[in-house]
Amino acid sequence: MTDTFPRQHARTQGFTLGVPRSFQISPDGQTVAFLRSKDGADPVTCLWVLDVGTGQEHLIADPAQVAADSSVDPEERARRERSRERASGIVGFAVDGEFRIAAFGLSGKVYVADLAAGGSVREVPTRTPAADPRPDPSGRLVAYVCAGALRVVDLRTGDDHAVAEPTAASAMSFGLAEFVAAEEMDRMRGYWWSPDGEALLVARVDDGPVQRWHIADPSNPEQPAKEVRYPAAGTPNAEVCLFLADTGGALTQVEWDQAAFPYLVTVCWAYSGRGAGSGRWAGSSRSERSGDSAPPLIVVQSRDQREMRVLAVDAGTGHTAVVRSDSSQHWLEIIPGVPARTAAGKIAWTVAAGSTRRLLVATATELAAGTAEPVTPEGLQVREIVGVDGDTVLFTASEGEPTEIGLWTYGPEGLAATAGTGGPQVQGGRRAGGTTVAASRSLDTDGLTVRVLREGAQVARIASHAQQPLLPRPAPVFFCAGKHEIRAALLLPSWYESGSGALPVLMDPYGGPHAQMVLASRSTFLTSQWFAEQGFAVVVADGRGTPGRGPDWEHTVAGDLAGPPLADQVTALQAAAARCGDLDLDKVAIRGWSFGGYLSALAVLRRPDVFHAAVAGAPVTEMRLYDTHYTERYLGHPGEDPEAYDRCSLLPDAHKLRRPLLIIHGLADDNVVVAHSLRLSSALLAAGRPHSLLPLSGVTHMAAQEEVAENLLLLQVDFLRKALGVGAPHAESRAAGGSGPPAV
Repeated sequence: MTDTFPRQHARTQGFTLGVPRSFQISPDGQTVAFLRSKDGADPVTCLWVLDVGTGQEHLIADPAQVAADSSVDPEERARRERSRERASGIVGFAVDGEFRIAAFGLSGKVYVADLAAGGSVREVPTRTPAADPRPDPSGRLVAYVCAGALRVVDLRTGDDHAVAEPTAASAMSFGLAEFVAAEEMDRMRGYWWSPDGEALLVARVDDGPVQRWHIADPSNPEQPAKEVRYPAAGTPNAEVCLFLADTGGALTQVEWDQAAFPYLVTVCWAYSGRGAGSGRWAGSSRSERSGDSAPPLIVVQSRDQREMRVLAVDAGTGHTAVVRSDSSQHWLEIIPGVPARTAAGKIAWTVAAGSTRRLLVATATELAAGTAEPVTPEGLQVREIVGVDGDTVLFTASEGEPTEIGLWTYGPEGLAATAGTGGPQVQGGRRAGGTTVAASRSLDTDGLTVRVLREGAQVARIASHAQQPLLPRPAPVFFCAGKHEIRAALLLPSWYESGSGALPVLMDPYGGPHAQMVLASRSTFLTSQWFAEQGFAVVVADGRGTPGRGPDWEHTVAGDLAGPPLADQVTALQAAAARCGDLDLDKVAIRGWSFGGYLSALAVLRRPDVFHAAVAGAPVTEMRLYDTHYTERYLGHPGEDPEAYDRCSLLPDAHKLRRPLLIIHGLADDNVVVAHSLRLSSALLAAGRPHSLLPLSGVTHMAAQEEVAENLLLLQVDFLRKALGVGAPHAESRAAGGSGPPAV
């Protein structure tokens, strides 16, 4: 069978297989550990190390040789769904302070690997299924979670005991993140080792107050429905508290005003030397690191997300003191990686100053007094703290242009950008021991380039084994649209000649908060380019509320997730047509997934004068059905501002549909549950409005199954062609990646 782009895209999990990731650097900067599968079609991720001095890579742990069983227990499957993890094998690992060992989980069992080249891998006898194993900084103990209990096993003696465990028949668990923390706060963990390995900070989650929803598989009626605890907007959240625990099991509760600040955002122990807020000791003696004697920090947030506090925890009593308090009339974004501590004990934090998010690096006293001054200038948008090395903070930021993300440092020598290679880029990285791992994507290169730097010079590279797409290289034309300067990109078929005929248009957005589509990265536009090769002019636009342009820009969608995002798609379309006269504005379609699916359905319901067909994948159709932390951030509490929810709901607009609409939804989706699409479909039926509904049995929000991912692309193209009344493109475009729709 001839390979095609849709088949290749599905088989390679969106060209993520074979790409190195999850970098960790030793305290001396001489070793880099990372995850990567063996080639671009291998879904099994292995653990590798790079010797920085020689540039040689060594395979440390291959799951195929470590564990015969490749099954994933339901709790681990749920954790992977929250993190959008599609690969198998070793999908996460944690190291000790001296970088001697790495712990990871496979098939519900715990394994420890020697990180020296040629080192051994051994299973650690524990209870099963075990989740999230992490060694203590000394490398003597490994903590893990099993059956809602946080347990510790001694690697020397094999002693395995619970540090914190729930009572029988309770809805409590220790050591794991609750749903909204993992789904919306980017907190995937629920416990943190102290620098000396003698204690842990442990989150306790009580899901008892959270409503129970049931997700059934209608194609397998003999199976019971899956019960999930889902905190929909306006309903009770899980109750989360924090304990200081010694390794013997003595617990001291950390005290703060949980009624006013119910969300636990993150935890940071002392300086780690390998990454922001990781809470792992770097290996030097305690007297050498003033940051080690500082109290641990936690960040808590009010339910309306308008106030956030950094609290210092007394490790003896559990009492807390306010280090920093920030507030906003709208909401405060959670910035990944903060707070972080430098070796000197200073705290890295961010401040939202009007149109710019800026970096603070100051003492706790300065932060508490409000005298800390930003160390980054106005216009440099700080996005994430990705590492702290001594007193140098490594972070990502956009300087003026949101489509570009650079890697920056701030330290004793001031502020500096980490030089990339070539033109505009999207960068990320890690830093420790004087070594920086700089990962970048650009419009000039395929895939990810990973360079290892010391003193600013490249000393090694970490190879990517990702496949080359069976597709002409995307050549997006970037432009700014309208008075808001909406960042947008136009992609045309590689075979198209200007003036040879009008092209139907496909808008291909996400368009909502926390996701950016228009970036200086060729790989970002692969699927959009494939749609272009099928005979469309494709427009991708990031409207108001999308990341990278500062707090004021993000707040433009406060109280209305429908109006500004939809208006900005129309603005981008009109600007694209003004730039390229070959766009046929009488044949305009829109497609998207998740928020993009919501935006697509919204487009044909409210602007049928502009949009003539839509594909809505896993759309949020009724905001009252979506989770607390996301929805209440933008729309408030539904009991206090029901008009905002009514304004954004698709259901009251069902009677307006007069354009073709295809709704796609996975029946196993526990993020945007299928009730969203079913309620919209019911409202459309009640209004007598024809539409198409494609249910996907056993499919979650990721829609990761290979055959599903491949055929979804082909079916969408077939639907859009029929809906717009356009034929297949020239034959040469098929050779570029299309094989036509599958027989159904």
